[in-house]
Order: sequence, then C-alpha cells, then structure tokens
Amino acid sequence: MEHSILTNIQSKIQTWDAAAATIAQWKINGQTVIFTNGCFDIIHYGHLHYLADAKALGDKLIVGLNAEASVKRLKGKHRPINDSLTRRYMLASLEFVDMVVEFEEDTPFNLIQTLMPNILVKGGDWQVHQIVGADIILANDGKVLSLPFVEGYSTTNIEQKIIKNSKPS
Repeated sequence: MEHSILTNIQSKIQTWDAAAATIAQWKINGQTVIFTNGCFDIIHYGHLHYLADAKALGDKLIVGLNAEASVKRLKGKHRPINDSLTRRYMLASLEFVDMVVEFEEDTPFNLIQTLMPNILVKGGDWQVHQIVGADIILANDGKVLSLPFVEGYSTTNIEQKIIKNSKPS
C-alpha cells in the first residue's frame, strides 16, 4: 500500500517535456489547467489555503517550483531551508496539487510559455500586469488572477521566529 502512495506522489513530479505532454492530454480531455509558482520552502497554512484556492479555479493544478539556486538568488544565501527533493515531495503529496515542475531560472516565464496553462495565478498583492507570464497567457485567451494571501503566514515569519527562539535569553 505505502509503495503505491509513494509512486503516486513521484508521478506528480515531472520534467518540462513530460509535463507538456501531460497537460496537452488534460486539455484534449477538456480539463482546465491552473499554474502557480514559488519557492514553497517551509509549507505553512498560508500556502495550503492559497494552493487550495488556486485548485478551486479549475481541474488540474500545476506548481512551478524554484530550484535551489533560484531560491538562493531570490531569497539569500541562507535559503532554501529545505532542499529541492523535500520541497518537490511535500508539494506533490498534497491532494490538490496535480503536478510539480521545477525550474532553474529566477522567473517561471519559460516554463509558463512551455506549459501554456489556461489560468495563471499568483498570491498576494500582485497586479495582473506584474505577474510573470501574464502577457502570454492573456494573448492565448487564458485568465490571470491574483489571489489574496492569508495574513500572518509566511516562511520569512517562521524563519524569524526560529532565529528569535534560538538566541539565549
């Protein structure tokens, strides 16, 4: 039983080429494909809420995951806290995530262009025109949405709490 669960999780982690083929089949079957991306370094309630909201927009949710080098460039040399393997498997183990695809670049533009989801979402206070890949999705009759963050939940907040609690009083 456990082996089949792990196999199911592993099958959700795909290369760019495999992902493009899977998505093409999903679209042939009339399914709506949603894409979001991020570092997802320490999974917390805010992430879970956001990903569940993203999945509710369609049939299949793809998460573009920043590779370790990309996270370091974006967040600093102390990040990521969790390695790529852990972050891929954590995301793929969530029932509302249908696929995880890692990317090395600082932005997911090339990945979005390769996968061409129907809906592109980002969390927080991003304006649609600020979301990387919005132009190509909108030009292909897709939708681009900014979903609200759940206040008080961020990896940075967790990181600061750990640092604060590790200092001698």
